[in-house]
Amino acid sequence: MARPPLPIGTWGDVRTQVIKTDDDGNAISHRAQAKFRDHDGQVRLVSAFGKTPTAAKNKLLIKLKDRAKTGQSGELTAMHKINHLLDLWITKFKEQIADETRSPTSLDTYLRAIRNHIRPALGELRIGEVNTPRVDTVISKIKKNTGPPTAKTCRAIISGMMQLAVRYGAITVNPVREVESIEHPARKPARAIQADEVTLLRKHLKADEAAVHADLPDLVTFMLGTGARIGESLAVLWSQIDLDAATVDITHTIVRITGEGLIRKPVKSKASNRQVGLPNWLIATLRTRAATGIRLDAPIFTDTIGGYRDPNNVRRSLRAALAPIGSTTRRDLGQALRAARRGAGLSREEVAKTLNWPKTRIQLIETGRIKVDRTMATTLLRAYAPTPETTESLLAQVDQAAAPVPTDTLTWITSHAFRKTVATALDDAGQTARGAANQLGHSRISMTQDHYYDRKAPNPAATNAIQQAFEDPDL
Repeated sequence: MARPPLPIGTWGDVRTQVIKTDDDGNAISHRAQAKFRDHDGQVRLVSAFGKTPTAAKNKLLIKLKDRAKTGQSGELTAMHKINHLLDLWITKFKEQIADETRSPTSLDTYLRAIRNHIRPALGELRIGEVNTPRVDTVISKIKKNTGPPTAKTCRAIISGMMQLAVRYGAITVNPVREVESIEHPARKPARAIQADEVTLLRKHLKADEAAVHADLPDLVTFMLGTGARIGESLAVLWSQIDLDAATVDITHTIVRITGEGLIRKPVKSKASNRQVGLPNWLIATLRTRAATGIRLDAPIFTDTIGGYRDPNNVRRSLRAALAPIGSTTRRDLGQALRAARRGAGLSREEVAKTLNWPKTRIQLIETGRIKVDRTMATTLLRAYAPTPETTESLLAQVDQAAAPVPTDTLTWITSHAFRKTVATALDDAGQTARGAANQLGHSRISMTQDHYYDRKAPNPAATNAIQQAFEDPDL
Protein backbone atom coordinates (compact mmCIF):
# COMPACT_ATOMS: atom_id res chain seq x y z
CA MET A 1 0.00 0.00 0.00
CA ALA A 2 1.38 3.37 -1.05
CA ARG A 3 2.33 5.86 1.64
CA PRO A 4 -0.27 8.69 1.86
CA PRO A 5 1.03 12.09 0.69
CA LEU A 6 1.85 14.89 3.09
CA PRO A 7 -1.05 17.26 3.66
CA ILE A 8 -0.57 20.61 1.89
CA GLY A 9 1.39 23.05 4.03
CA THR A 10 3.05 20.36 6.20
CA TRP A 11 6.47 18.73 6.30
CA GLY A 12 8.02 15.35 7.05
CA ASP A 13 10.80 14.25 9.43
CA VAL A 14 13.64 16.73 10.04
CA ARG A 15 17.13 15.34 9.45
CA THR A 16 20.42 17.01 10.35
CA GLN A 17 23.94 16.38 9.11
CA VAL A 18 27.42 17.84 9.50
CA ILE A 19 28.54 19.80 6.47
CA LYS A 20 31.78 21.36 7.75
CA THR A 21 34.48 20.49 10.30
CA ASP A 22 37.55 22.27 11.61
CA ASP A 23 41.14 21.06 11.30
CA ASP A 24 40.70 18.84 14.35
CA GLY A 25 37.62 17.15 12.86
CA ASN A 26 35.10 18.92 15.12
CA ALA A 27 31.74 19.81 13.53
CA ILE A 28 31.36 23.56 13.09
CA SER A 29 28.38 23.72 10.70
CA HIS A 30 25.20 21.65 10.38
CA ARG A 31 22.36 21.45 7.88
CA ALA A 32 18.76 20.59 8.75
CA GLN A 33 16.44 19.40 5.96
CA ALA A 34 12.83 18.32 5.60
CA LYS A 35 10.43 17.66 2.75
CA PHE A 36 7.66 20.24 2.53
CA ARG A 37 4.49 19.86 0.48
CA ASP A 38 3.89 23.31 -1.00
CA HIS A 39 0.54 24.88 -1.70
CA ASP A 40 0.79 23.90 -5.37
CA GLY A 41 0.99 20.23 -4.35
CA GLN A 42 4.69 19.87 -5.14
CA VAL A 43 7.01 18.33 -2.53
CA ARG A 44 10.21 20.35 -2.11
CA LEU A 45 13.29 19.95 0.06
CA VAL A 46 13.74 22.87 2.49
CA SER A 47 17.09 23.48 4.23
CA ALA A 48 18.48 25.64 7.03
CA PHE A 49 21.97 25.92 8.56
CA GLY A 50 23.43 26.42 12.04
CA LYS A 51 26.52 25.90 14.11
CA THR A 52 24.84 23.07 16.06
CA PRO A 53 22.19 20.51 15.11
CA THR A 54 19.67 22.23 17.41
CA ALA A 55 20.33 25.68 15.92
CA ALA A 56 19.95 24.33 12.38
CA LYS A 57 16.73 22.50 13.30
CA ASN A 58 15.22 25.57 15.00
CA LYS A 59 15.96 27.76 11.98
CA LEU A 60 14.40 25.17 9.70
CA LEU A 61 11.22 24.96 11.80
CA ILE A 62 10.82 28.75 11.67
CA LYS A 63 11.30 28.64 7.91
CA LEU A 64 8.76 25.84 7.49
CA LYS A 65 6.15 27.55 9.67
CA ASP A 66 6.50 30.81 7.74
CA ARG A 67 6.17 28.89 4.49
CA ALA A 68 3.04 27.13 5.73
CA LYS A 69 1.55 30.41 6.96
CA THR A 70 1.33 32.10 3.59
CA GLY A 71 2.49 29.75 0.86
CA GLN A 72 2.93 30.66 -2.76
CA SER A 73 -0.85 30.83 -3.32
CA GLY A 74 -1.48 33.14 -0.36
CA GLU A 75 -3.76 30.65 1.39
CA LEU A 76 -4.95 31.07 4.94
CA THR A 77 -5.26 28.46 7.64
CA ALA A 78 -7.64 28.16 10.55
CA MET A 79 -4.71 29.00 12.83
CA HIS A 80 -4.23 32.49 11.42
CA LYS A 81 -5.44 35.32 13.63
CA ILE A 82 -8.41 37.47 12.66
CA ASN A 83 -6.08 40.50 12.62
CA HIS A 84 -4.18 38.83 9.76
CA LEU A 85 -7.47 38.13 7.94
CA LEU A 86 -8.58 41.74 8.40
CA ASP A 87 -5.33 43.01 6.91
CA LEU A 88 -5.85 40.76 3.90
CA TRP A 89 -9.50 41.88 3.53
CA ILE A 90 -8.43 45.55 3.61
CA THR A 91 -5.79 44.86 0.95
CA LYS A 92 -8.43 43.23 -1.27
CA PHE A 93 -10.80 46.16 -0.72
CA LYS A 94 -8.08 48.62 -1.75
CA GLU A 95 -7.60 46.60 -4.95
CA GLN A 96 -11.32 47.01 -5.66
CA ILE A 97 -10.97 50.76 -5.10
CA ALA A 98 -8.13 50.84 -7.62
CA ASP A 99 -10.43 49.03 -10.07
CA GLU A 100 -13.11 51.67 -9.32
CA THR A 101 -15.60 49.02 -8.21
CA ARG A 102 -15.69 50.24 -4.60
CA SER A 103 -15.66 53.71 -3.06
CA PRO A 104 -12.73 55.06 -1.02
CA THR A 105 -15.19 56.74 1.34
CA SER A 106 -16.62 53.30 2.16
CA LEU A 107 -13.13 52.17 3.15
CA ASP A 108 -12.85 55.07 5.61
CA THR A 109 -16.14 54.01 7.21
CA TYR A 110 -15.06 50.36 7.38
CA LEU A 111 -11.61 51.17 8.80
CA ARG A 112 -13.25 53.16 11.58
CA ALA A 113 -15.54 50.23 12.43
CA ILE A 114 -12.62 47.78 12.30
CA ARG A 115 -10.48 49.96 14.57
CA ASN A 116 -13.19 50.76 17.11
CA HIS A 117 -15.16 47.52 17.26
CA ILE A 118 -14.00 44.49 15.27
CA ARG A 119 -10.29 44.30 16.16
CA PRO A 120 -10.91 44.80 19.91
CA ALA A 121 -13.60 42.09 19.91
CA LEU A 122 -12.16 39.47 17.54
CA GLY A 123 -8.66 40.46 16.45
CA GLU A 124 -6.67 38.04 18.64
CA LEU A 125 -8.88 35.01 17.94
CA ARG A 126 -7.89 32.36 15.42
CA ILE A 127 -10.00 32.08 12.29
CA GLY A 128 -11.11 28.60 13.31
CA GLU A 129 -12.30 29.92 16.70
CA VAL A 130 -14.80 32.37 15.17
CA ASN A 131 -18.16 30.60 15.20
CA THR A 132 -21.76 31.77 14.84
CA PRO A 133 -22.53 32.16 18.60
CA ARG A 134 -19.37 34.21 19.14
CA VAL A 135 -20.09 36.53 16.19
CA ASP A 136 -23.73 36.87 17.26
CA THR A 137 -22.63 37.93 20.75
CA VAL A 138 -20.22 40.53 19.34
CA ILE A 139 -22.80 42.00 16.95
CA SER A 140 -25.47 42.12 19.68
CA LYS A 141 -23.10 43.98 21.99
CA ILE A 142 -22.22 46.52 19.28
CA LYS A 143 -25.92 47.03 18.55
CA LYS A 144 -26.68 47.64 22.23
CA ASN A 145 -23.75 49.98 22.93
CA THR A 146 -23.42 51.86 19.64
CA GLY A 147 -26.62 51.36 17.66
CA PRO A 148 -28.10 49.28 14.81
CA PRO A 149 -26.40 51.17 11.92
CA THR A 150 -22.90 50.51 13.29
CA ALA A 151 -23.84 46.92 14.07
CA LYS A 152 -25.01 46.40 10.47
CA THR A 153 -21.74 47.82 9.17
CA CYS A 154 -19.70 45.53 11.43
CA ARG A 155 -21.80 42.52 10.44
CA ALA A 156 -21.15 43.25 6.76
CA ILE A 157 -17.39 43.55 7.37
CA ILE A 158 -17.17 40.34 9.41
CA SER A 159 -19.24 38.50 6.83
CA GLY A 160 -16.98 39.76 4.04
CA MET A 161 -13.76 38.75 5.77
CA MET A 162 -15.10 35.30 6.73
CA GLN A 163 -16.25 34.81 3.15
CA LEU A 164 -12.65 35.56 2.16
CA ALA A 165 -11.49 32.93 4.65
CA VAL A 166 -13.81 30.39 3.00
CA ARG A 167 -12.49 31.31 -0.42
CA TYR A 168 -8.89 30.87 0.76
CA GLY A 169 -9.56 27.49 2.34
CA ALA A 170 -9.20 28.40 6.03
CA ILE A 171 -12.80 27.39 6.85
CA THR A 172 -15.61 25.72 4.96
CA VAL A 173 -18.68 27.71 6.08
CA ASN A 174 -19.19 31.42 6.72
CA PRO A 175 -20.30 31.61 10.39
CA VAL A 176 -21.98 35.01 9.89
CA ARG A 177 -24.59 33.49 7.60
CA GLU A 178 -26.73 32.31 10.53
CA VAL A 179 -26.25 35.39 12.72
CA GLU A 180 -29.54 37.03 13.65
CA SER A 181 -30.48 39.84 11.28
CA ILE A 182 -30.38 43.36 12.69
CA GLU A 183 -33.75 45.01 13.02
CA HIS A 184 -34.21 48.65 13.82
CA PRO A 185 -37.00 51.21 13.44
CA ALA A 186 -37.95 52.07 9.89
CA ARG A 187 -36.52 55.19 8.37
CA LYS A 188 -38.45 58.39 8.75
CA PRO A 189 -40.61 59.04 5.70
CA ALA A 190 -39.17 61.39 3.10
CA ARG A 191 -39.96 65.04 3.73
CA ALA A 192 -39.82 67.68 1.04
CA ILE A 193 -39.30 71.39 1.64
CA GLN A 194 -42.55 73.21 0.93
CA ALA A 195 -42.74 76.26 -1.34
CA ASP A 196 -43.18 78.72 1.53
CA GLU A 197 -40.26 77.11 3.36
CA VAL A 198 -38.06 77.44 0.27
CA THR A 199 -38.87 81.16 0.11
CA LEU A 200 -38.12 81.61 3.82
CA LEU A 201 -34.91 79.58 3.47
CA ARG A 202 -33.60 81.73 0.62
CA LYS A 203 -34.38 84.96 2.45
CA HIS A 204 -32.79 83.66 5.65
CA LEU A 205 -29.57 82.57 3.93
CA LYS A 206 -29.20 85.84 2.04
CA ALA A 207 -29.66 87.81 5.29
CA ASP A 208 -27.14 85.69 7.23
CA GLU A 209 -23.61 87.08 6.87
CA ALA A 210 -21.99 83.76 7.79
CA ALA A 211 -24.14 81.91 5.25
CA VAL A 212 -23.26 84.42 2.53
CA HIS A 213 -19.57 84.15 3.42
CA ALA A 214 -19.90 80.34 3.08
CA ASP A 215 -21.53 80.86 -0.36
CA LEU A 216 -24.62 78.95 0.75
CA PRO A 217 -27.37 80.94 -1.07
CA ASP A 218 -26.13 80.10 -4.57
CA LEU A 219 -25.14 76.54 -3.65
CA VAL A 220 -28.62 75.84 -2.25
CA THR A 221 -30.13 77.33 -5.40
CA PHE A 222 -27.97 74.98 -7.51
CA MET A 223 -28.99 71.89 -5.51
CA LEU A 224 -32.67 72.86 -5.70
CA GLY A 225 -32.36 73.43 -9.46
CA THR A 226 -30.60 70.17 -10.28
CA GLY A 227 -31.25 67.65 -7.49
CA ALA A 228 -27.50 66.98 -7.37
CA ARG A 229 -25.82 65.62 -4.27
CA ILE A 230 -23.70 68.08 -2.32
CA GLY A 231 -20.43 66.39 -3.36
CA GLU A 232 -21.56 66.39 -7.00
CA SER A 233 -22.50 70.07 -6.83
CA LEU A 234 -19.07 70.99 -5.45
CA ALA A 235 -17.35 68.96 -8.20
CA VAL A 236 -19.02 70.68 -11.19
CA LEU A 237 -16.57 72.71 -13.29
CA TRP A 238 -17.50 75.73 -15.38
CA SER A 239 -16.57 73.72 -18.48
CA GLN A 240 -19.45 71.35 -17.67
CA ILE A 241 -22.03 74.13 -17.75
CA ASP A 242 -23.72 75.12 -21.04
CA LEU A 243 -25.75 78.22 -20.25
CA ASP A 244 -27.03 78.54 -23.81
CA ALA A 245 -28.29 74.96 -23.93
CA ALA A 246 -29.32 75.16 -20.24
CA THR A 247 -27.59 71.91 -19.25
CA VAL A 248 -24.98 70.68 -16.77
CA ASP A 249 -22.95 67.47 -16.94
CA ILE A 250 -22.64 65.74 -13.56
CA THR A 251 -19.72 63.33 -13.78
CA HIS A 252 -17.68 63.65 -10.56
CA THR A 253 -18.01 64.14 -6.82
CA ILE A 254 -15.78 65.57 -4.09
CA VAL A 255 -14.76 63.29 -1.21
CA ARG A 256 -12.16 63.45 1.55
CA ILE A 257 -9.91 60.40 1.75
CA THR A 258 -7.81 59.75 4.84
CA GLY A 259 -4.16 60.34 4.00
CA GLU A 260 -4.99 61.92 0.63
CA GLY A 261 -7.20 64.91 1.42
CA LEU A 262 -9.90 66.18 -0.94
CA ILE A 263 -10.14 64.44 -4.28
CA ARG A 264 -12.45 64.79 -7.27
CA LYS A 265 -13.46 61.29 -8.29
CA PRO A 266 -15.95 59.87 -10.81
CA VAL A 267 -19.50 59.38 -9.56
CA LYS A 268 -20.27 55.99 -8.10
CA SER A 269 -22.47 54.51 -10.85
CA LYS A 270 -23.40 54.85 -14.52
CA ALA A 271 -26.78 56.26 -13.52
CA SER A 272 -25.09 59.00 -11.48
CA ASN A 273 -23.13 60.09 -14.57
CA ARG A 274 -25.81 62.22 -16.18
CA GLN A 275 -26.77 65.46 -17.90
CA VAL A 276 -29.62 67.50 -16.43
CA GLY A 277 -31.39 70.64 -17.52
CA LEU A 278 -31.18 74.00 -15.76
CA PRO A 279 -34.26 76.07 -14.84
CA ASN A 280 -34.23 79.74 -15.88
CA TRP A 281 -33.83 81.04 -12.31
CA LEU A 282 -30.72 78.89 -11.85
CA ILE A 283 -29.30 80.06 -15.19
CA ALA A 284 -29.73 83.65 -14.00
CA THR A 285 -27.79 82.84 -10.82
CA LEU A 286 -24.99 81.17 -12.78
CA ARG A 287 -24.75 84.06 -15.27
CA THR A 288 -24.35 86.48 -12.37
CA ARG A 289 -21.52 84.35 -10.94
CA ALA A 290 -19.87 84.02 -14.36
CA ALA A 291 -19.95 87.79 -14.87
CA THR A 292 -17.32 88.21 -12.11
CA GLY A 293 -14.82 86.17 -14.13
CA ILE A 294 -14.30 82.42 -14.32
CA ARG A 295 -11.80 79.73 -15.35
CA LEU A 296 -13.27 76.83 -17.29
CA ASP A 297 -11.17 74.32 -15.35
CA ALA A 298 -12.26 75.73 -11.97
CA PRO A 299 -15.24 74.52 -9.92
CA ILE A 300 -18.34 76.70 -9.76
CA PHE A 301 -18.24 76.75 -5.96
CA THR A 302 -14.65 77.20 -4.76
CA ASP A 303 -12.96 77.70 -1.42
CA THR A 304 -11.21 80.95 -0.53
CA ILE A 305 -8.16 80.10 -2.66
CA GLY A 306 -10.03 78.78 -5.66
CA GLY A 307 -9.81 75.06 -4.87
CA TYR A 308 -12.36 72.39 -4.09
CA ARG A 309 -14.59 72.74 -1.05
CA ASP A 310 -14.97 70.05 1.59
CA PRO A 311 -18.58 68.69 1.62
CA ASN A 312 -18.35 68.09 5.37
CA ASN A 313 -17.44 71.73 6.01
CA VAL A 314 -20.32 72.89 3.79
CA ARG A 315 -22.76 70.67 5.67
CA ARG A 316 -21.45 72.11 8.93
CA SER A 317 -21.99 75.66 7.64
CA LEU A 318 -25.54 74.76 6.57
CA ARG A 319 -26.31 73.27 9.98
CA ALA A 320 -24.98 76.40 11.66
CA ALA A 321 -27.08 78.63 9.38
CA LEU A 322 -30.25 76.65 10.13
CA ALA A 323 -29.52 76.01 13.82
CA PRO A 324 -32.36 77.11 16.13
CA ILE A 325 -30.53 80.09 17.52
CA GLY A 326 -32.93 82.61 16.01
CA SER A 327 -31.64 85.43 18.15
CA THR A 328 -28.71 86.36 20.35
CA THR A 329 -30.88 85.44 23.34
CA ARG A 330 -30.53 81.73 22.69
CA ARG A 331 -26.84 82.04 22.02
CA ASP A 332 -26.37 83.98 25.27
CA LEU A 333 -28.35 81.36 27.18
CA GLY A 334 -26.05 78.60 25.91
CA GLN A 335 -22.98 80.54 26.98
CA ALA A 336 -24.50 81.21 30.41
CA LEU A 337 -25.24 77.51 30.93
CA ARG A 338 -21.70 76.67 29.87
CA ALA A 339 -20.38 79.14 32.44
CA ALA A 340 -22.57 77.53 35.12
CA ARG A 341 -21.21 74.07 34.25
CA ARG A 342 -17.63 75.26 34.37
CA GLY A 343 -18.32 77.04 37.65
CA ALA A 344 -19.42 73.69 39.07
CA GLY A 345 -16.14 72.14 37.86
CA LEU A 346 -17.91 69.62 35.61
CA SER A 347 -17.04 68.41 32.12
CA ARG A 348 -19.68 67.77 29.46
CA GLU A 349 -19.02 64.05 29.74
CA GLU A 350 -19.56 64.09 33.51
CA VAL A 351 -22.87 65.97 33.17
CA ALA A 352 -24.10 63.65 30.40
CA LYS A 353 -23.23 60.60 32.51
CA THR A 354 -24.93 62.02 35.62
CA LEU A 355 -28.13 62.87 33.74
CA ASN A 356 -27.98 59.78 31.48
CA TRP A 357 -28.09 62.04 28.40
CA PRO A 358 -26.29 61.63 25.08
CA LYS A 359 -22.89 63.30 25.34
CA THR A 360 -23.59 65.58 22.38
CA ARG A 361 -26.72 67.07 23.94
CA ILE A 362 -24.73 69.24 26.33
CA GLN A 363 -22.66 70.60 23.45
CA LEU A 364 -25.80 71.36 21.39
CA ILE A 365 -27.36 73.16 24.35
CA GLU A 366 -24.28 75.28 24.97
CA THR A 367 -23.99 76.28 21.30
CA GLY A 368 -27.65 77.26 21.11
CA ARG A 369 -28.61 74.50 18.73
CA ILE A 370 -31.25 73.01 21.03
CA LYS A 371 -34.16 75.05 22.25
CA VAL A 372 -34.00 74.78 26.04
CA ASP A 373 -37.27 74.75 28.01
CA ARG A 374 -37.75 75.20 31.76
CA THR A 375 -37.79 71.45 32.45
CA MET A 376 -34.47 70.89 30.71
CA ALA A 377 -32.92 73.97 32.31
CA THR A 378 -34.09 72.94 35.78
CA THR A 379 -32.53 69.49 35.33
CA LEU A 380 -29.22 71.03 34.31
CA LEU A 381 -29.20 73.57 37.13
CA ARG A 382 -29.90 70.83 39.67
CA ALA A 383 -26.63 69.25 38.55
CA TYR A 384 -24.74 72.56 38.52
CA ALA A 385 -26.13 73.83 41.85
CA PRO A 386 -25.59 77.57 41.22
CA THR A 387 -26.66 80.30 43.65
CA PRO A 388 -30.40 81.13 43.85
CA GLU A 389 -29.74 84.49 42.18
CA THR A 390 -27.95 82.82 39.25
CA THR A 391 -30.72 80.23 38.95
CA GLU A 392 -33.41 82.92 38.79
CA SER A 393 -31.44 84.86 36.16
CA LEU A 394 -30.90 81.76 34.00
CA LEU A 395 -34.55 80.74 34.14
CA ALA A 396 -35.52 84.24 33.02
CA GLN A 397 -33.16 83.82 30.04
CA VAL A 398 -34.80 80.47 29.29
CA ASP A 399 -38.21 82.12 29.06
CA GLN A 400 -36.88 84.79 26.70
CA ALA A 401 -35.05 82.29 24.51
CA ALA A 402 -38.14 80.07 24.22
CA ALA A 403 -39.93 82.68 22.12
CA PRO A 404 -40.48 81.21 18.63
CA VAL A 405 -38.90 82.71 15.50
CA PRO A 406 -39.84 81.96 11.87
CA THR A 407 -36.60 80.14 11.08
CA ASP A 408 -37.38 77.50 13.71
CA THR A 409 -39.36 75.75 10.97
CA LEU A 410 -36.16 75.26 8.93
CA THR A 411 -34.07 73.44 11.51
CA TRP A 412 -34.86 69.97 10.12
CA ILE A 413 -33.43 70.73 6.66
CA THR A 414 -30.22 68.96 5.59
CA SER A 415 -28.35 69.01 2.31
CA HIS A 416 -30.12 65.78 1.31
CA ALA A 417 -33.54 67.38 1.76
CA PHE A 418 -33.01 69.33 -1.47
CA ARG A 419 -32.86 66.07 -3.45
CA LYS A 420 -36.09 64.85 -1.86
CA THR A 421 -37.69 68.20 -2.61
CA VAL A 422 -36.73 67.93 -6.29
CA ALA A 423 -38.01 64.33 -6.47
CA THR A 424 -41.33 65.29 -4.89
CA ALA A 425 -41.72 68.30 -7.21
CA LEU A 426 -41.24 66.04 -10.24
CA ASP A 427 -43.74 63.53 -8.83
CA ASP A 428 -46.31 66.29 -8.19
CA ALA A 429 -45.83 67.51 -11.76
CA GLY A 430 -46.72 64.05 -13.11
CA GLN A 431 -43.21 62.99 -14.10
CA THR A 432 -42.56 59.25 -14.17
CA ALA A 433 -40.50 57.61 -11.46
CA ARG A 434 -37.91 56.73 -14.12
CA GLY A 435 -37.63 60.41 -15.06
CA ALA A 436 -37.18 61.43 -11.43
CA ALA A 437 -34.60 58.68 -10.89
CA ASN A 438 -32.65 59.88 -13.94
CA GLN A 439 -32.65 63.43 -12.57
CA LEU A 440 -31.30 62.26 -9.21
CA GLY A 441 -28.87 59.71 -10.63
CA HIS A 442 -30.54 56.59 -9.20
CA SER A 443 -30.10 53.21 -10.89
CA ARG A 444 -33.30 51.80 -9.36
CA ILE A 445 -36.59 53.67 -9.45
CA SER A 446 -37.59 51.88 -6.23
CA MET A 447 -34.94 53.94 -4.42
CA THR A 448 -36.56 57.15 -5.67
CA GLN A 449 -40.09 56.00 -4.90
CA ASP A 450 -39.41 54.54 -1.46
CA HIS A 451 -37.02 57.10 -0.01
CA TYR A 452 -37.35 60.38 -1.94
CA TYR A 453 -41.06 61.01 -2.57
CA ASP A 454 -42.92 62.97 0.10
CA ARG A 455 -46.29 61.20 0.15
CA LYS A 456 -48.08 63.19 2.86
CA ALA A 457 -50.35 64.98 0.39
CA PRO A 458 -53.46 63.05 -0.77
CA ASN A 459 -53.73 62.05 -4.42
CA PRO A 460 -56.89 63.65 -5.89
CA ALA A 461 -56.64 61.53 -9.05
CA ALA A 462 -56.65 58.33 -6.97
CA THR A 463 -59.64 59.51 -4.96
CA ASN A 464 -61.56 60.40 -8.13
CA ALA A 465 -60.75 57.02 -9.71
CA ILE A 466 -62.02 55.10 -6.66
CA GLN A 467 -65.13 57.27 -6.54
CA GLN A 468 -66.01 56.53 -10.17
CA ALA A 469 -65.21 52.82 -9.87
CA PHE A 470 -67.56 52.13 -6.97
CA GLU A 471 -70.18 54.88 -7.24
CA ASP A 472 -73.75 53.62 -6.83
CA PRO A 473 -76.40 55.92 -8.36
CA ASP A 474 -79.09 54.36 -6.14
CA LEU A 475 -77.40 55.58 -2.95
